[in-house]
Amino acid sequence: MDKNKKKMIAPIIITVLVIAYYVFLFGMLISEMDIIVLKIIIGVLPALLGATMVGVCIQRIKEIKGGEEDDLGKY
Repeated sequence: MDKNKKKMIAPIIITVLVIAYYVFLFGMLISEMDIIVLKIIIGVLPALLGATMVGVCIQRIKEIKGGEEDDLGKY
């Protein structure tokens, strides 16, 4: 396996796990509510958080492909 591909596995797995956690947690929260408007508002939150996580993951993969494996090294 390519060295860069090994470094991309961790961000992808973390992103998938966090999104699954958001969906499960907010799904349980929404299932206990009765007010439709509140369900919609709370349902949008995990979608926004998930989209942000995917964006950060894509950014990290681009950094790894660009040769910047250690992003903490620049500080």
